[in-house]
Amino acid sequence: MSLSQVVEARGVRLRPFRASDTADVVDGCADPLSQRFVSTMPAPYTETDARWWIDAGAPAAWTGGGAAYAIADPATDRLLGAVGLNYPVPGRSQAEIGYWVRPVARGRGVATAATRALSEHAFATGTFRLELLTEAENGGSQRVALAAGYRYEGLRRSAGQHRDGGRHDMLAWVRLAEDPPGPVARLLPDLPDGILTDQVVALRRLAPDDAEVMYELHSRPEVVANQAPPVPPTREAIERRCRTAESTWLTGEIARLLITDMATGEPAGSCGLSYTEVSSGEGSIGYALLPAWRGRGYATRAVRLLAGWAFGPAGIARLTAGTVPENTASHRVLERVGFQREALQRGRLPGLAGTRLDDLTFALLPAELR
Repeated sequence: MSLSQVVEARGVRLRPFRASDTADVVDGCADPLSQRFVSTMPAPYTETDARWWIDAGAPAAWTGGGAAYAIADPATDRLLGAVGLNYPVPGRSQAEIGYWVRPVARGRGVATAATRALSEHAFATGTFRLELLTEAENGGSQRVALAAGYRYEGLRRSAGQHRDGGRHDMLAWVRLAEDPPGPVARLLPDLPDGILTDQVVALRRLAPDDAEVMYELHSRPEVVANQAPPVPPTREAIERRCRTAESTWLTGEIARLLITDMATGEPAGSCGLSYTEVSSGEGSIGYALLPAWRGRGYATRAVRLLAGWAFGPAGIARLTAGTVPENTASHRVLERVGFQREALQRGRLPGLAGTRLDDLTFALLPAELR
């Protein structure tokens, strides 16, 4: 790998760091977002740290076979962030790519442009495989990875380290030299304008601030009784579910949504959509409502909205919903939307103390959606 010192591509300039970048390096590295997701940065980050990076840290990356570029505005040469290659494995022609961007430059596509520019330059100079690792809660970096052509490959257990020495999992996003250019297509696209609505109910992606209402909903005995196994979730599990909702959506694992009342914005419940079999285009949905909103048709409206999005932008060809046989209220919701009873699978689901639960499956095809 023989990288150029200066790369001009994708609307950004990648160049060596300079002493004049000191204040901008501090601005980027002392920012709370950078501090949160880049645990290798000193905390607090000072001008002394920036000078060390410019004089010693960045040059050492080059000496070690990697690279450390300043991302600069081509028009002004002002520093916007940094991008580099770490942990090179020459025998496998692979390396890890990473970046940070100053607060003033975020939301402008700078991180994506720099990641694409360096990736393409690395491939042109002999690298074959690049990895980009993100924390599960860092949806912004995961969007950069997808936009830069990196595909989600899986979980790297305990690949990251907190400042206190503790370990945490990382998500691996990978791009190969032979991969097609351009963004990676997602299994679960974003909602149009971030919302689905029929002007009575609205669905939006679950967010970290929804943890309290989600814990209240999913801890209710009647909600717990209709899941498998029927064990209430911990508050910690619900909080993490809400913090990682964007990530599980981006990786294609599951789209988790909050059901709200359109008029007041009050939360009414939750629902979710996931692929059960990508190759055949089959997906599955689930839903639950808070007691105050039951009996108003809100569950039916939410399922209808979710099914319409599933058959449309999400490209699903067949939807299923599994229920316990005794949950007649849920059966009525599904039937009002057009789902048909399809099969009773005996003992399919885990119950308590080693018992098994039956699963009554309903299915819906696009032409049957009411």
